[in-house]
Amino acid sequence: MGKIRLTLACWDYDRTRALQDGRVEVEGVDLTYLPLRVEETFWRMLRYQEFDACELSMGSYLIARDKGHSPFVTIPVFPSRAFRHSSIFINTGAGIQEPKDLIGKRVGLPEYQMTMAIWVRGILQHEYGVHPEKISWFTGGQEEPGRIDKVRHDLPPNIDIRSIGPGMTLSSMLESGQLDALMSTYLPLPFVRRSPKVRRLFPNFRDVEREYYRRTKIFPIMHCVALREEVYQSYPWVAQSLCKAFCEAKTRCQESMYEFSALKYMLAWSIAEMEEELEIFGDDLWPYGLEANRHGLETLVQYAHEQGLIQKTVDVKELFAPNTLEDFKI
Repeated sequence: MGKIRLTLACWDYDRTRALQDGRVEVEGVDLTYLPLRVEETFWRMLRYQEFDACELSMGSYLIARDKGHSPFVTIPVFPSRAFRHSSIFINTGAGIQEPKDLIGKRVGLPEYQMTMAIWVRGILQHEYGVHPEKISWFTGGQEEPGRIDKVRHDLPPNIDIRSIGPGMTLSSMLESGQLDALMSTYLPLPFVRRSPKVRRLFPNFRDVEREYYRRTKIFPIMHCVALREEVYQSYPWVAQSLCKAFCEAKTRCQESMYEFSALKYMLAWSIAEMEEELEIFGDDLWPYGLEANRHGLETLVQYAHEQGLIQKTVDVKELFAPNTLEDFKI
């Protein structure tokens, strides 16, 4: 019996590149790796289930699963993480100096249910006392008009949320003062071109995020890896094969990053950056698997439930394929 053929859609990450270029193989699989941007991957998988496996938004997966119609089985591999204090941008004329000043303000975000937004709202609530119902929310395209939520959600009635106009963008509304703040995974174009009307809420976000990690030990998880359910039912062993391959690709990336003999990247102090991150995070900056990530996953589930995006909490071990949660012993 030959290898089965599978298509995997996942962005071009350093930690997955050995999988993408074939240096790491998936046992029993002839893999086609499509290095698609995450928005395209999510849209095509959530709407049309186009791929056998893909990188998938944790927030969208939690909501689809809660509604009982998720066609996916996921594995505890997390190709995307990001601290999120740096994701809040403000209009400089809105009178916002600290997080509590967001109360009563107009805040834009591309999609209410996106994982970034769940984390930011949870951090604002639990770290700064700013609850979601105290903000007026506006959704839509950040740089292009017409974006809509990929997953339907039923929010509590006390959440003030509306879509921006069909010809509007969040970035332009932020710069013009029609919005007071914006939560975004991408740098808004006015910020990129150094508009004096747009800045970060936390200009010292690196210090804030570093202190947040030291106190909470959470490096927020954004995405997992999902298989179409029929693929998993037909080939349950593929889940474990993918886990092993992703882990091997990540290990190769880490070993390469920590070669301090020369400047591998066009960053003058990259060696100092690596040494500092080793001191903060330990040997594994980017752990996969359930137990190493249990606290962060449980916090994400808690935030999604508190925000009304899911109706019931779940034991995080139920989120992943059972055969990926334990290893054989010799």
